[in-house]
Amino acid sequence: DGLAMAMRDMLLLLGASAGVSALSMAGTMPRAHTVATVMPSTRLCATPLPLLSKRTANVFMQDAAMPSEDAPEPVEKEEPEVATKDALLETLTTGSFFALWYLFNIGYNIYNKKALNALPIPYTMAALQLFVGIPYCFTLWLTGIRKAPKLSAENVKTLIPVSLGHLGTHIGAVVSLGAGAVSFTHIVKASEPVVSAALSALLLGAFYSPITYLTLLPIVGGVALASLKELSFTWKALYGAVTSNVAFASRAVLSKATMDKPVGENMGAPNLYGILTIMAFCMSLPFALYYEGPSFLAAWAEATTKVTPFWLVRQMILDGFYYYSYNEIAFVALNQVSPITHSIANTIKRVCIILATVLVFGNKLTPLGAIGST
Repeated sequence: DGLAMAMRDMLLLLGASAGVSALSMAGTMPRAHTVATVMPSTRLCATPLPLLSKRTANVFMQDAAMPSEDAPEPVEKEEPEVATKDALLETLTTGSFFALWYLFNIGYNIYNKKALNALPIPYTMAALQLFVGIPYCFTLWLTGIRKAPKLSAENVKTLIPVSLGHLGTHIGAVVSLGAGAVSFTHIVKASEPVVSAALSALLLGAFYSPITYLTLLPIVGGVALASLKELSFTWKALYGAVTSNVAFASRAVLSKATMDKPVGENMGAPNLYGILTIMAFCMSLPFALYYEGPSFLAAWAEATTKVTPFWLVRQMILDGFYYYSYNEIAFVALNQVSPITHSIANTIKRVCIILATVLVFGNKLTPLGAIGST
């Protein structure tokens, strides 16, 4: 009897083991019946256990509870500390982009105003500033430091509205800065986040919380208050700033949509801005030639009676360098945040610009202006 019972247990054990192996193979049976390494071992042995001896059953239970060699290894969950460090690193990186963006933008406004004071031809200056960034782009692409973008004719067509927004942003700002005070331009452009929020809702269908919209009011009001006592109104400065304001918000919204779904190959944020700069420069030439082409030589001759040609050329090159640098970094920063956050940061940046112009151009900051800047 003992021998017969042992033979019977062995046969049942072999049959049950074969059944477990068959169930473990992917695709051999429907998912609902696959229980190896996933379901408790008691379910695997529910039928044969009454027929096994107690010792043999215990051996089988231990064997069935061991994970299958073919079973996928458990996925390790990310430690909270690692996730916190990654979030902190991302925050610091984004903050660094914003700091560089502010620094180069301040440099651009100072050099741009100095150049326009000496040579008041804003359309030509805008075109030259766009041109300075083109050799920089091609140097990076030809040397392989940055992968060259690959675009089809359809891709270029898609980018035309974004490049028009880029062109309008630049020309409008240069015209406004040339026609009036720096502070007045930034008063008008302080409403930029409001325009960005409206365009994000209309073009992207992106809506934000009421608290986000409420944060726009003190930012806009503070910058306007900071510039109030320096106000010097001209209609040309007004429509230039309004044009730049709307064009910037449009460019930010359309660029965000383009970066979410890249157009062409190797079209990250830096290359996207490089392509937009080339396209905007080509579009700016007709404006420069039409408005200031005939008077350029006379304006240059008059300017060189006040400053040297070397100083003027150096100012324009540095102006273009700062312009391209702050815009490329701004595009990288935009890729990290939403358009409305980008516009809010752009508005806060204007306070830094106002403070910098106070130091460089000797403008006095009134107590009302100081309160608004905070």
